[in-house]
Amino acid sequence: MLCAVSDIIKSETIEGEISNWKALRPREGGSYMIKDLCKEVLCLLLCLIVVGALHGAMADTVFARYVWKGEKAKTVRQYESDSLCYTIQRLQIKQTTCYVTNVWMKDPGRQVRKVNALWGEHLATPAALAKRVPEAAIVINGSGYINRTYPEIPDSYPGQSPDYYNTSYGSFVMTDGEILRNLEDVPFYGVVLNADGLSMYAGVSSEDILETDPISTWSFYDKCALIENYEPIVDTAWDFAQHKATRTILACIDRNNYVVLTATNNSGMRLTTATDYLMETFHPVWAFNLDGGPSSALLAWKKGTQRLGAVFGGEKKDFDILCFCVLTDN
Repeated sequence: MLCAVSDIIKSETIEGEISNWKALRPREGGSYMIKDLCKEVLCLLLCLIVVGALHGAMADTVFARYVWKGEKAKTVRQYESDSLCYTIQRLQIKQTTCYVTNVWMKDPGRQVRKVNALWGEHLATPAALAKRVPEAAIVINGSGYINRTYPEIPDSYPGQSPDYYNTSYGSFVMTDGEILRNLEDVPFYGVVLNADGLSMYAGVSSEDILETDPISTWSFYDKCALIENYEPIVDTAWDFAQHKATRTILACIDRNNYVVLTATNNSGMRLTTATDYLMETFHPVWAFNLDGGPSSALLAWKKGTQRLGAVFGGEKKDFDILCFCVLTDN
């Protein structure tokens, strides 16, 4: 369906009609050939109707569940329902123990939730934050945060580090429609949730984000965008990208299917290695590196229950989490 809209827009029919339209020349006396003009107008209107109909159909499309089974991977958690399906598998990637979580949601705009600690006041463990979303079946750590232990702020942020203690990264920060920060002159890098699902933005203005009718955002360092429009954009010269560390990376396959790559701390993983793996294995639309290190967390419902249990991490406090939820009203 995605290809269909593009193909029609670029089709010879429309291009030909536009060309013909431009080629119309007034007859002697300054009048157009009325019949030809009517044909051109009618054809263009029909083309616009078709494109509009396909665009609406694309917005309503529910992509099928993406099923992947990693070589020598062990399934540690699995869940299936009409609105949410996920599989968490443990495997070795370049001598690093990793968890690959495949998530399918029927309506991601309603099934992804963000929960954060009290802005500017304190942090909280992922499990404590998740109690506010009982329908959350999978919980991962979200944005990087700033506090006395991790006081670094981007050079583009105005003010001093203490001005940002116990808040998340992000020049634009929103939770459930409430704007918590808006540095209008500082580009945004991160993940945005709106009614259509999750999208990644790299270097856009808050005005651009607001035009998408955002619901919530997650953010980290400016260079944490790893893949964009199916192409790797990770900065291979960035020191942080070359360090082996615990990672939580969110990738989008399509509107309904997402992958979470959790690289554990037995040896850690470089962002360049993670990007290569995601490109070769899933070829996602985009991928973004969320907070990692001791902040990493992967929680999921225990088998046969609706109680969250840690698959990896979760002991340390974070500022916010990203939740994948079941629909309570199908």
